Amino acid sequence: MFDHSKIDFRVEKFPLINEWQAGEDLVPYTKAEEIPSNIGVGLRRVDTKEPIGIVSDEYFPVQYAEIVDGVEQALQRAEIDMSDADFTTNVYDRGAKLELRAKFPAHQMTMREGKDSIIPEFVFRTSHNRTWANNGMMGLWRSFCYNTLVSGDKLAYVYGRHTKNFNISGFAAKVKTAGEFISGSGLEEMRKWYDTPVKRYQAINLFTQTLAQRTDNVSKKKVANKVMLSNLMKIFDEENRHIHGQGRYEGYAMRDEGTLWTAYNAATYWSSHPDMRAAITTSPVSKRGSSPHNVKVNREDKVRKMLASPEWEALAA
Repeated sequence: MFDHSKIDFRVEKFPLINEWQAGEDLVPYTKAEEIPSNIGVGLRRVDTKEPIGIVSDEYFPVQYAEIVDGVEQALQRAEIDMSDADFTTNVYDRGAKLELRAKFPAHQMTMREGKDSIIPEFVFRTSHNRTWANNGMMGLWRSFCYNTLVSGDKLAYVYGRHTKNFNISGFAAKVKTAGEFISGSGLEEMRKWYDTPVKRYQAINLFTQTLAQRTDNVSKKKVANKVMLSNLMKIFDEENRHIHGQGRYEGYAMRDEGTLWTAYNAATYWSSHPDMRAAITTSPVSKRGSSPHNVKVNREDKVRKMLASPEWEALAA
């Protein structure tokens, strides 16, 4: 299924060395000593010797080949129609992170009288440097924008810490549930979202309580992240104009009502476009996890949680 040539390497731990200049100014020399393993050890590729992370001495590296074999077994057990399936293997940061994607056009669903097609997609991510834990989910792929639509409890989601005991059977059971959802009548719920009205103030409340929520540093209360909320509502208004309105012939933000479908698309467009920043913060730009693919992972997880939130369930009901 996946491209094993991209993961045809192993990783190993190695001791870290602390090196510094010592001695008198006239006779300097380099001094080095091994860092105790209880502080940490390095993780590197065996083939190129490139370091890809620092881990604890107790960390047990599981090779990508073993993990991918488990994922492929899980998909085979899921009873999904794989006719014309598209498999993608992405390796990031010199091999530190791995992302697997599989799209299943045999289960494609159409919306808006065939104008908008949606293809279910499976995504699995893992890493050697512990940035991404073993996590996989089944979502939907909207061909209009190529953004991943991630459903919460309705579609499979599995998360696990890095461990040598990768539970293939448990993971396969979750993926099989997702397969039954996309191959049965489960996607009919998406069509219902298209006809479920949502007032603009309801969309504002939904995003304020979920995606655009932050903690105020002074009051310590949950408040809206205004920049993020503004971005989400702009997309919401555009979706309403183009899906339920007259497109470019209609003025921007003229509609006070959209649907669950347009709220859904606004959230998932935001999650799949990491260049749309939430707001300026005091966090350093080089903060771990700030790379585009990490931003996308975190946002997709937030969308999944939004779809399982009381606010979303109330609107869907």
